[in-house]
Amino acid sequence: MTKSIDRLRLPAFGNLELLAKQVVEGFITGLHKSPFHGFSVEFAEHRLYNPGESTRNIDWRLYGRTEKLFTKKYEEETNLRCQMVIDDSSSMYFPKEGVSKFEYAVYAAASLIELLKRQRDAVGLSIFDEEVHLHTAAKSSLLHHRYLYSELEKRLVSYEEKHKKQTAAIAALHAIADLTHKRSLVVIFSDLLDDPAHTNQLFDALQHLKHNKHEVILFHVYHEGYEKSFDLEDRPYQLIDMESGDRMHLQPGEVRLQYQAAIASYFEEIKLRCINNGIDFMPAPIEEGYDQVLLKYLLKRQQLY
Repeated sequence: MTKSIDRLRLPAFGNLELLAKQVVEGFITGLHKSPFHGFSVEFAEHRLYNPGESTRNIDWRLYGRTEKLFTKKYEEETNLRCQMVIDDSSSMYFPKEGVSKFEYAVYAAASLIELLKRQRDAVGLSIFDEEVHLHTAAKSSLLHHRYLYSELEKRLVSYEEKHKKQTAAIAALHAIADLTHKRSLVVIFSDLLDDPAHTNQLFDALQHLKHNKHEVILFHVYHEGYEKSFDLEDRPYQLIDMESGDRMHLQPGEVRLQYQAAIASYFEEIKLRCINNGIDFMPAPIEEGYDQVLLKYLLKRQQLY
C-alpha cells in the first residue's frame, strides 16, 4: 500500500523534508555502498585530525572513547550532479482518491533528494507540463536543498486538480537537455501518457540527454489497477481525458481485453526501447508504494556497481 501521506496530512508531519528523512532512514540501513557513482556512505578508515582542517568529518563518538580527534576518511568524494524531472501535466493528478501519480512522484523525488543530500551531492529540480515551469541548477548547499523541498511542498499544499494541462514531454526534455550544462544523473518521473505515434520523438528527446553525456533514469509512474489492468466494474462509465477534456461513454467489459493488449504493448515498447538506448527503466506502480519502488531500484543499482 502507498505511504499514508497526503497533502491534507502534511502539516501533521511537519514538512516534506521530515517525511523524506523518515523514508530514507527506512531503506538506507541495508545499503553498504552508495547506489550512485562516485560516493560511498561508508568511510574507509580514520586518520588523525590535523589542526586547521574542517571539523565536519570528525568522529565525535570515537573522540568520546579515545579522547583523540580522528576524521573519517571517505573512499571517494562526490562530484555527482543529479537533476530531478517531474511531469506535472493533468494526467499525473489521477486518481482523485488516495495518492495521485503526481504526489507519488513528489514523495519519491523528495526521498532521493534526501539521500543525495546525505551523500553531499548536488541536486537540481525541473517541473514541466506544457512547458518547463521550474528549472534549477544542481547545487549541494543545505539552503538549496531546502528550497527544493519548499518548491515541492508548495505544490502539494496548494494542490488543485489541473484541467487540460497536456504533456509536452518531448519539448520539455529537449529544453532540459539544453539547460543542464554539466554532466548529470537525470531522474525522470512521468506517466508517459503521450500519443504512441510520438514515441520516436520521445526517444529522440531522451537521446538528446544521453548525447549530452547525462545518465538517464526513467521512473514510469502509473496506476496498475485502472491504467494497466483496466480494473473497473462492468457497468456504464463516462471517462474524461484529464488533458484534453474529451469524454467517452463505454462499458469496460466490451473493451477490456483490447485495451489491456494495447496498453501492455505500449508499456513493453517503452521498456525495450529504454534498454536499447541505455536508459535505466523502472516501473513505478503507485499502488506498490514509492518507498518500496525506490528501495527495489537502489538495491538493483547497488548490485550493478
